[in-house]
Amino acid sequence: MSMVPNPLSVEVTVPREDTVLLTVQGYLDADTAKEFQHHLANQFHHGRRHFLLDLSAVPFMDSSGMNIVLRVYQEARDLPGSVHIVSPLPAVRRVLDLTGVSITVPLSESVEEALERVDSLSGAPREPGS
Repeated sequence: MSMVPNPLSVEVTVPREDTVLLTVQGYLDADTAKEFQHHLANQFHHGRRHFLLDLSAVPFMDSSGMNIVLRVYQEARDLPGSVHIVSPLPAVRRVLDLTGVSITVPLSESVEEALERVDSLSGAPREPGS
């Protein structure tokens, strides 16, 4: 077991009342999964239904991270809501593709693209600023 911690940073922004953007930085693994899960649970508690997970600064994700993504996907789907992975780095994208997670959870190249996907789920685009 490594004695060097893998710090995880999660920045939370709310682009819309029912939508949250979690910008994750650092390793998403067994050492940091519980902290990430806490951030997600807090957003469910605040009534968020759509989760945008910006993984552009996550160089590594193991099965612990994937399990949390799949769990939040299932919980959001039951609301109903959605989960979108934004800009995964090539190593993380490869893991998502190999495990089939990218078939279940949509991948977007940008936050704007993910927000457009959220809009398409509601059936009509939202007015700017709403």
